[in-house]
Amino acid sequence: MSSIGGGRCERWYVVQTLVRQEPRAHAQLAAQGFDAFLPRVQRTIRHARTLRTILSAAFPGYLFVRLDLDRDRWRSVNGTLGVSRMIMGGEAPIPAPEGVVETIFDYVDSRGVARFDRDLVEGQSVRIKSGPLANALGELVRLDANGRVRVLLDIMGGRIETMVARVDLEAA
Repeated sequence: MSSIGGGRCERWYVVQTLVRQEPRAHAQLAAQGFDAFLPRVQRTIRHARTLRTILSAAFPGYLFVRLDLDRDRWRSVNGTLGVSRMIMGGEAPIPAPEGVVETIFDYVDSRGVARFDRDLVEGQSVRIKSGPLANALGELVRLDANGRVRVLLDIMGGRIETMVARVDLEAA
């Protein structure tokens, strides 16, 4: 990140998108030459008894754009297709806290998917993110090298052991 003429340096800013328009806003910002970042996660959705894995925004309704407010024409971000507005503080956008977006980058794999599940450890409380047991809470009992996880779920007043994919878990 550099600074021009002693002014502000480049920082990441939060852009609020229109409902389910994150990919469109991201593409439009990139087409205008902005450095935009849309973290995505894999989710399993159920529709009419079928399960399908999709990529969706890690933070629905939001993405990030890197700007130098002294150099870049940041006001044009608000007029971009798919964008609702930039998160503002008075007359200027508010930068994301230092290091937050860079930390998210560290969780993105080679396919561009954010893997927030990578820091899971045995004994930890977890929540199932997707699939037929979505939102169930439990304890991570065992991790294996194939990406399968044994979880002890708290369901119906009892504890039931099940196997789930690691990507379907998050820390609770």
